[in-house]
Amino acid sequence: MDTDPVKKNEKTSNHSLHRQGQWLGVISLLAALLLWWLVARVSDLPAFILPSPGQVWERFLRALGDGTLLANAWVTLQEVLLGLLVGTVFATLIGYLIAKSRLFEKLVSPYLVASQAIPIVAIAPLLVIWFGPGMSSKVLICALIVFFPVLVNTVVGVRAVPPSLHDLMDSLRATRWQTFRFLEVPAALPIFLGGLRIGATLSVIGAVVGELVGADRGLGFLVNVGRGQYDTALVFVAIFALVGLALILYGAVSAAERRLLKWQDSTAR
Repeated sequence: MDTDPVKKNEKTSNHSLHRQGQWLGVISLLAALLLWWLVARVSDLPAFILPSPGQVWERFLRALGDGTLLANAWVTLQEVLLGLLVGTVFATLIGYLIAKSRLFEKLVSPYLVASQAIPIVAIAPLLVIWFGPGMSSKVLICALIVFFPVLVNTVVGVRAVPPSLHDLMDSLRATRWQTFRFLEVPAALPIFLGGLRIGATLSVIGAVVGELVGADRGLGFLVNVGRGQYDTALVFVAIFALVGLALILYGAVSAAERRLLKWQDSTAR
């Protein structure tokens, strides 16, 4: 049983701050909805330009009831998860090789920098043409947009390991695998997970870009349908679904981060 009054006060303070942050988030959301309603009411704009929150809510219920929203959200979620997985795996492997080999870094760095100079929107049409309008092109676009932030954080995380700890592992005659597993992975994990949080949100952008270029399913496809039919409420529904999807992915990575990095709290005490 924890009887330390200092630790108890710290836990109480952290819990109070967390509750305050939640309430501030709810109040901010309600204020934004109220402002939106007031602008739509006062401006008296037609629904195809600026629908009110009530009209968007009604359109959401219709899209949810006929299965349109869930079916298309499921397609986008598959693209996002596969793209995030592929991009993360390749970024981690190449990032580790770059961190461990200066020669390999010099060989691939020009190509990596050049790839980031080209906006994903510019090459998305080419990828859709080459790989088709199906899921493959969307997964590839997601992987490309996830790749760089995860790669950079992997390199920074591996290189952030203090040389003294490598010397300690050498003195203990640890193998390369033991050094990787017990030193480099735990040391690089906090920075790597920070990059993965960024990649999780960017992957949603990648899927939408691919769907806007060419698709017959997905939330980006719903945006195109709503735009073409002047159904602006449907566009809002699709956008809010994308925001929700990004928040869920971000929260999932944050939860995994808290679980995997529990050892930091114990060492800090």
